[in-house]
Amino acid sequence: MSIILLLIGCSLLIAIGFLIAFIWSVRSGQVEDTSTPAYRILDEDKPVEDDSGEEE
Repeated sequence: MSIILLLIGCSLLIAIGFLIAFIWSVRSGQVEDTSTPAYRILDEDKPVEDDSGEEE
């Protein structure tokens, strides 16, 4: 019976830790924009200009 109480206590501590981590991530802006990163890979990169000044 005492092991069940120990396991319940440990699970509550882990759950509280995950809750604190979730609240911290929301407040720090980790989950503000969830759609733009998925579309960013589809955008074409701008061509890189050669600034060396040499002509071919």
